[in-house]
Amino acid sequence: MKKSKTPAKPVRAASTEKEIAARDAAALARIEAMDDPDKLRNLMANAERMGVMPVRNAAFRRLALIQTPGDPGSVAHEFWQTIHAFEQLLREERGKAVRLTRIRQKIARVGEVRALADFASATEETQGFETLMARDLPEMTGEAIILRHPDDFDAPTCDAARARLESAGFDPATLVA
Repeated sequence: MKKSKTPAKPVRAASTEKEIAARDAAALARIEAMDDPDKLRNLMANAERMGVMPVRNAAFRRLALIQTPGDPGSVAHEFWQTIHAFEQLLREERGKAVRLTRIRQKIARVGEVRALADFASATEETQGFETLMARDLPEMTGEAIILRHPDDFDAPTCDAARARLESAGFDPATLVA
């Protein structure tokens, strides 16, 4: 009896740079219309696996945006977007959903503006600040939110936010533009 050989899987030709750029551009264009958190998380995982960080980061930002209620552009909206972003980073790190319960309780007690001011005025950097900076997401830090909304905060708070970003090696002027 003769053994039959299993046919070899076809070898896929390597994509050209032009094909890769077109694929990435198509993915980036689709992200703007996506509103399903699970699909965005799946896209993030695939993009990270394939090493396409611009697509992964765009999907990450979109995920944080769609999870955030409120008026876009407000301090509250931006702060909740940051909270959702940090919770997603913790979810990826720990492999399970994580809620920032203490921060949520503080916001319920004192409000978004006061909570942000307290974080910026603290002597130590928060875990959220360190994590977002390490992931190259300085625009999502509470300090960046403060600098984008200087009318909602006093001068010492704005100065503390600016100093913290500068000490981390980022030019605050590029974050508020």
